[in-house]
Amino acid sequence: MTTVTVLYFASLRDAAGMSSEVIETNANDLRTLYGELQSLHGFVLTIDRLRVAVDGAFVGWNDAVCSGNEVAFIPPVSGG
Repeated sequence: MTTVTVLYFASLRDAAGMSSEVIETNANDLRTLYGELQSLHGFVLTIDRLRVAVDGAFVGWNDAVCSGNEVAFIPPVSGG
């Protein structure tokens, strides 16, 4: 098991009902981690609509999940 802190923003924060959580996962990559969280929280956004960052830097969906990471899933944000 790998333990990571996940940060949620905008619509993902609303759907999860929290801005962050610490989870244990067996996911090998960020794509699989998001899939697990999508099932858990009912996220409707697909990965092609999101950016993902690990420890403050944007990364790819196939990057590994490592214990102690802070993972942020960032949806499109509207504004003016």
